[in-house]
Amino acid sequence: MPLIPSPPHMPEQPGLAQQGLAPGLPRPLAAEDLSRARVLADRLRTRFAQTLVGQETLRESLIVTLAAGGHILIESVPGLAKTTAAQTLATSVSGTFKRVQCTPDLMPSDLVGTQVFDFSKQRFSTQIGPIHANFVLLDEINRSNAKTQSAMLEAMAEGATTIGGERIALPKPFMVIATQNPIEEEGTFTLPEAQMDRFMMKAVMTYPTADEEERMLDMLTRRGSDTIDPSTLNRDVLSIQDVEFLRSCARRVHVSDSIMRYAVDLAATSRGTGTNPLRDLAALVRLGASPRASIALVRIGQANALLAGRDYVIPEDVKSFAHEVLRHRIVLTFEAMADGVSADQVVDSVLEAVPVP
Repeated sequence: MPLIPSPPHMPEQPGLAQQGLAPGLPRPLAAEDLSRARVLADRLRTRFAQTLVGQETLRESLIVTLAAGGHILIESVPGLAKTTAAQTLATSVSGTFKRVQCTPDLMPSDLVGTQVFDFSKQRFSTQIGPIHANFVLLDEINRSNAKTQSAMLEAMAEGATTIGGERIALPKPFMVIATQNPIEEEGTFTLPEAQMDRFMMKAVMTYPTADEEERMLDMLTRRGSDTIDPSTLNRDVLSIQDVEFLRSCARRVHVSDSIMRYAVDLAATSRGTGTNPLRDLAALVRLGASPRASIALVRIGQANALLAGRDYVIPEDVKSFAHEVLRHRIVLTFEAMADGVSADQVVDSVLEAVPVP
């Protein structure tokens, strides 16, 4: 399916800071808020420059997802620095960080926690698991079994876990950064659609260029180690309050009715409806994007606008991350997979079909 460029968007529209505040809407962002948000994002980018060569799209996806308050899934073949990128973001904030290496024998209690009987006190005590942290790296998530994946789903969806009948809230902010190998790799368990839908974005890493790979080798030789030691990096990390500031500001970025309709139309078109339905889509797509996709498009658009220094969303804020938001929510038919059609190609067609406001 060919890639067709999308039509240009209309000129930028003034935000609430210029329009005045309507009753019932949150307080508009001040110039100081926008300036601080950009400074915080630049500090994160500086941190990535010390550990990662290239992969600008992945870096921006991680930072925008952090500001939007979502979870992210990173997919690539082994050896492309998925774990390095996830660790860089997690250690860029002063909050707690836990890493879990997923394996087929990993049990829910290994992730969530369990109750242990204390003989000295003759009662059970609760031991919380590694998922009770601000940032959780689930490495090779699709190597874990279905029961453990269900435990992850509860934590990501509810912001809490249940241990021995007791509900324990997860710390805030809470963000899951998961990595997975392609499903064709040996020893993988495909994540169910409900689990995939909980991730706000899915980033797909590609092989670096020859120049980027050479720069990577130069970085490793100068560093003297193939692994990252966070203590040797720039100590200018963000605080938990900084992350909460970014997330609260992102929620206050103005989204016009036309942008909301655009996000809804993108998701609806992937389901075979929308204002400009695609012909023969049913032969390619078995399951389109859920309404959670339109929510993610708006939230990502708000975060992207904030980090760009704007208090209003433009269509490009939504379009620039449409592939990351939609690709894992579109389930292809067997015929489409047999013909070599990818979810990204379907998203290309959706973006081309839906008129930009």
